[in-house]
Amino acid sequence: MIYLFTGGARSGKSRLAESTANKISDQITVIATATADDDEMQQRISRHQQQRPDHWQVIEEPLHLAKRINSLSNKTPCLLIDCMTLWLSNWLHYDSVNWVKEKEEFIEALQQFEGDIIIVSNEVGSGIVPLGQLSRQFVDEAGWLNQSLAQVANHVTLVVAGLPLTLKEQNVL
Repeated sequence: MIYLFTGGARSGKSRLAESTANKISDQITVIATATADDDEMQQRISRHQQQRPDHWQVIEEPLHLAKRINSLSNKTPCLLIDCMTLWLSNWLHYDSVNWVKEKEEFIEALQQFEGDIIIVSNEVGSGIVPLGQLSRQFVDEAGWLNQSLAQVANHVTLVVAGLPLTLKEQNVL
């Protein structure tokens, strides 16, 4: 099963994703995409680390999610990936030329993974259109990424003010 939790910043999506992971398995592998490029981001990362149980395995992977997912297939029953928009930011910053290829490989890896995957992504398309070209590219790519994820996900949940709103629920037999 693939679960997608999306919503705004500080909406509670990571907390709900982690709660869902706990219901699925006690063996959880987290793939964290954030990089601590400044003090504020380090504080955000620390907050997430403190919220997670100590027995969860955490892998930091800022770029190559498809390869990482493929390497973990059959090795963990539950994979939690947090966060898609940070992953997108990493690609746009380091190698925007290969972004589309990596995204396609990632979507394929999700579909081939043998186990449950829980994905956290920000919904950024509800605001105004940004002024800068890179900001507009980010908003566009985030929207297209979320649409691709929602297409392959079995469960899609929008989180607002800590409250889940089910957008898609599909049981797989």
